[in-house]
Amino acid sequence: MHRYLVMPQSWRSSGRRMAHCVTLVQLSISCDHLIDKDIGSKSDPLCVLLQDVGGGSWAELGRTERVQNCSSPEFSKTLQLEYHFETVQKLRFGIYDIDNKTPELRDDDFLGGAECSLGQIVSSQVLTLPLMLKPGKPAGRGTITVSAQELKDNRVVTMEVEARNLDKKDFLGKSDPFLEFFRQGDGKWHLVYRSEVIKNNLNPTWKRFSVPVQHFCGGDPRTPIQVRCSDYDSDGSHDLIGTFHTSLAQLQAVPAEFECIHPEKQQKKKSYKNSGTICVKICRVETEYSFLDYVMGGCQINFTVGVDFTGSNGDPSSPDSLHYLSPTGVNEYLMALWSVGSVVQDYDSDKLFPAFGFGAQVPPDWQQYFVLLLLTDGAVTDVEATCEAVVRASNLPMSVIIVGVGGADFEAMEHLDADGGPLHTRSGQAAARDIVQFVPYRRFQNAPREALAQTVLAEVPTQLVSYFRAQGWAPLKPLPPSAKGPAQAPQA
Repeated sequence: MHRYLVMPQSWRSSGRRMAHCVTLVQLSISCDHLIDKDIGSKSDPLCVLLQDVGGGSWAELGRTERVQNCSSPEFSKTLQLEYHFETVQKLRFGIYDIDNKTPELRDDDFLGGAECSLGQIVSSQVLTLPLMLKPGKPAGRGTITVSAQELKDNRVVTMEVEARNLDKKDFLGKSDPFLEFFRQGDGKWHLVYRSEVIKNNLNPTWKRFSVPVQHFCGGDPRTPIQVRCSDYDSDGSHDLIGTFHTSLAQLQAVPAEFECIHPEKQQKKKSYKNSGTICVKICRVETEYSFLDYVMGGCQINFTVGVDFTGSNGDPSSPDSLHYLSPTGVNEYLMALWSVGSVVQDYDSDKLFPAFGFGAQVPPDWQQYFVLLLLTDGAVTDVEATCEAVVRASNLPMSVIIVGVGGADFEAMEHLDADGGPLHTRSGQAAARDIVQFVPYRRFQNAPREALAQTVLAEVPTQLVSYFRAQGWAPLKPLPPSAKGPAQAPQA
């Protein structure tokens, strides 16, 4: 009988923690037509979830409850795990017939299992797979259906605040006011937002700002909120102008006005009224869509490859060439292509990846999002023209990943990456978004093959969301499937 390797749930790969956690997801699991192992009754199934942690090892992430006497269970307990876009997260589901109270699975009947990646699940929304007793050997009957849901409070509170008749705190001029919002929790006040400073103004209007609702009030609109208005001093000895207490529920009753009170002045002067008025012009709770909202809403990520075929790569028949046709079938170009493509393939339904030599154009069908992978051995010869092209492309639904192959000088590529600030054209036009990520391949030559993909793809979720947010487009929400049916897992 084939058994899945189960490792302690507390064990985690340190390498997995290196990747950026995009979000948490929960998996809902059900099965149909399981084989019966019990005599005179149906099986008592349980599902165990494991994740590939490398080196042939699998770590257990969780188990569902045991459903008694059922061949088509729908498990109520969901299983949670971290989702990382930039890595291939291989998952294994094992279904067992549980007939005892021990946590060990070795003495329980194995009803079948299935393997897939987390990317396949979130991009499919609902994924149904046939159960296998071992690779290549179907369980005879039975399927498993897995669906994913992002665990998050994606609401943000957006506010615009102004003040009138604030106290003058500076001897030689007016006050330089700024606001601070604090959330009450655990008997303390926790800072959740600090505004910009408006110089020399007793009637300021601060910039509109947004804060996640979970961070602003812990998700509860009744949580006490303290607002402090202070006069900025460069030495850090800011003077309190006044404060007031409220809640998100009260702030939403716009237009809302609050008296700014200085406690010491209030105690000393009987005639004291206030130190100004804070006016909340806008306070609304909005939904801020995430990368998974778009992916699970049906957005496809089209993967396009542009390969450098210039003469500087050398003769492909020579071992010194970066395009060397080696007996092993491996060179730096192929390794870079494999590293990135193995991740992105899960989000492209047709698994067809256009490949072009330099000078080609991305297909002009702009209904989905595109990732252009450029593999090159040389520096940019026309920097200004390339900057112009990148700035123009920043208004389009695309990201550009550049992998430098070989040992050339890639300083111009680093400039295109624009991590130090927005990329500008010669005329001064700034890029609408940062869409370029550059990485020299040889920096990862001795690292695990997945490391390159983790680095170059880390910014794609933010880039995708920033494009759709700029367009004001919400995720599509397709209708759920009318009926469950087995489907083949997408192949690499």
